[in-house]
Amino acid sequence: MKTIGNVLWFLLVGIGSWLSWLLLGIVWCITIIGIPFGKQCFKFAALSAFPFGKEAQTHFGKHAIANVIWVIFGGLELFLAYLLAGVVFCISIIGIPFGLQCFKLSKLSLAPFGATVK
Repeated sequence: MKTIGNVLWFLLVGIGSWLSWLLLGIVWCITIIGIPFGKQCFKFAALSAFPFGKEAQTHFGKHAIANVIWVIFGGLELFLAYLLAGVVFCISIIGIPFGLQCFKLSKLSLAPFGATVK
């Protein structure tokens, strides 16, 4: 089931999600100060392409300053996009698993620093 979910996710949402994380990471890596932010983007690009079967924990307090900078300069837009996509997916019964993955990624896009993916 995990494989089918990942394939369908990648075709419907994953390509756009992966590209948005990848492009945001490239933009952050343009400056030396933004490299840690870009590395987080690249880490979550891989997760957003195939999220089924993976658990994510966020720990906002570990790197609170970095998370606040992240929210101000890019995380809020990704959070709102994932949140909206999750609500749209949850309207139908078939889309609920995809909506739950969107909600998981929205939480990560709001506070990526200190997050662990299992």
